[in-house]
Amino acid sequence: MTRKQALDDPQIAATAWARFRRIMVWMAGGGALCVIASLIFLRLWAGPMPIHMVIATILGVWLTFMLGTGLMALVFLSSGTGHDEQVIDRIKDEVIENE
Repeated sequence: MTRKQALDDPQIAATAWARFRRIMVWMAGGGALCVIASLIFLRLWAGPMPIHMVIATILGVWLTFMLGTGLMALVFLSSGTGHDEQVIDRIKDEVIENE
C-alpha cells in the first residue's frame, strides 16, 4: 500500500487550504489598503473623479492585486505541501547536457 502524499492526504490538504484561505483574507485587506491609497493619490493628483472612474479604479486595483496574490499563494501551496516533488519528468533522461 502506498502512502498518500501532498494534497492527496486529506489532513495535509485541509491544513494547506486553511493556510491558503488565511493568506487570501489578509491579502484582501492589503488590497483594500492599496485601493484606498490609489484613490487618495488620484484625488490629490487629478482632483474630483466621476463615479465611473472611482468604480473602475476600485475594481482594477483590487482585482489585479488579488490575482497576483492568488497565483503566488497557489505557488506556495504547491511547493509547501510537497506537491511539486510528485511531478514525473518524462523527458529528463532524453535531455543532452552541453559540456
